[in-house]
Amino acid sequence: MTGAQERSQPQRRRRRPKKSKGADLWRAVPELGEPEAVAPAGDPSVLLRSLGDPPLQGQGAVAQHYMAAVVERAAGLATALAASADLLAEPDED
Repeated sequence: MTGAQERSQPQRRRRRPKKSKGADLWRAVPELGEPEAVAPAGDPSVLLRSLGDPPLQGQGAVAQHYMAAVVERAAGLATALAASADLLAEPDED
């Protein structure tokens, strides 16, 4: 097609999508209740171990070791954060 033929064809108008209202980000929110005490996990990686070795050929045990290290570190940080906010649960004396 040449430039003259392109201009002679009627142009299609694009419809603009309707604008959504959006969320009111500055609305008042209800007050939160008192947080519950946080009890540290005895063995944070038990759930991970229950799933077995990750399906990585020849690297399952190594990968499980590193994933367990990450989970244990996260649990330690969560415990420290709870302690800093005075939300650490008292240990049970059984």
